[in-house]
Amino acid sequence: MSQAPQFVISEFTNPSGEIVFRLTGWLDGKRIRKNFSTRAEAAAERQSMEIQQCQAETGIRATATRLSEEQLHEAEAAFQRLADAPKSLSFYLEFALATYRAPDREQPLDKAVASYIAAKEREHAHSLLSISQLDHIRRHLKVLIAAFPRCLVSQLTTRQLTEHCQRGNAKPKSFNNRRGILHTFFKFSFQHDWVVANPIEKIPHHRIAHRRGSAKTLSAEQAAKLMHHVERVDGGSLVPFFALALFAGIRPCVRHGEILKLQADHVRLDTGVILIEPEVSKVRMKRNVTIQPNLAAWLTAYPLDRFPIIPKNLQHTRAAVAKAFDLSHDIMRHTFISMHVAKYRSMGEAALQAGNSESIIRKHYLDLKTPAEAEQFFGILPTVAPAVVASPAATATITPTETLPLLMAA
Repeated sequence: MSQAPQFVISEFTNPSGEIVFRLTGWLDGKRIRKNFSTRAEAAAERQSMEIQQCQAETGIRATATRLSEEQLHEAEAAFQRLADAPKSLSFYLEFALATYRAPDREQPLDKAVASYIAAKEREHAHSLLSISQLDHIRRHLKVLIAAFPRCLVSQLTTRQLTEHCQRGNAKPKSFNNRRGILHTFFKFSFQHDWVVANPIEKIPHHRIAHRRGSAKTLSAEQAAKLMHHVERVDGGSLVPFFALALFAGIRPCVRHGEILKLQADHVRLDTGVILIEPEVSKVRMKRNVTIQPNLAAWLTAYPLDRFPIIPKNLQHTRAAVAKAFDLSHDIMRHTFISMHVAKYRSMGEAALQAGNSESIIRKHYLDLKTPAEAEQFFGILPTVAPAVVASPAATATITPTETLPLLMAA
């Protein structure tokens, strides 16, 4: 059923006898009644009234403008976004015109990251950046590119980057690490005029309360079981690797750790010192590690010319041992440092041996072990070591238990 027209044109005779065309209807709750001398004039007015009625119902206005259709749509979208804003569109426009500076060169994110990585690789080539740090940067920025594909560096906002750092419900330390990498990347981008400001500067850095004595370590008993187990794995090929990590605190990471770059001639049994050169050290600083008597016994029983520090299939065989003994990252190094502090009661000496600062030693390693347990730890000796004697004939006459006095005498 059709709806009756809201505005009606009808003939009407005035009291004077003149015939006119009357327009009647309702607009905004008010009654409309107008007379026109011609029907065309009445029809034109009816169209105007119908437009006003439509505007009242939909909010659409018919206005003469110099704007194009696209510009009108953009203007409407802008006003809709500012519906609840405290300031007018003109205020925000003036602010943008006064403060915004377009980057001199728009740079895609993937190309910017590639340039930044190339700069970091040059730093690594000049020994200014470790390989582990370089890989850490690569991994994090690869994730950034995956999160924002086909994006310009200048398009990334503080809000987006904050959410990126928080992904996966990151803990404060992880958040800070991610923020630090992004901060240096955007600083690099700012220096190349790819962004007008570093968006990471507005992201707060989480404060973390460090607890003293938080390093995870092995007990002396666990360390003994570990080493005696390693003796029986693959003919003892893993012994030098584990002995150097556990009794000298050499960083044992099988990807970029110090132990991968340590050479046999760096281990000086004759002088009782392990030379950690700058190119070996994680922090690019030389240090000397004193060879403890029990470590000397292990390296004498398993000489490095026959048992390389990095044997074949290290990752596979080491992973099996790590799983069996629940060895977390750097736990052997943490054990050495805590035992050294307990035995010698010197944070300064432990810092020199481990390549750490005294403040780190105090925070994480002080009073974790007792002197008695430290003595037990540094008394762990090989039990099934190959006999170390000059002639094969003599070797055949020596049993594993008879080897220990020879080792200690050496």
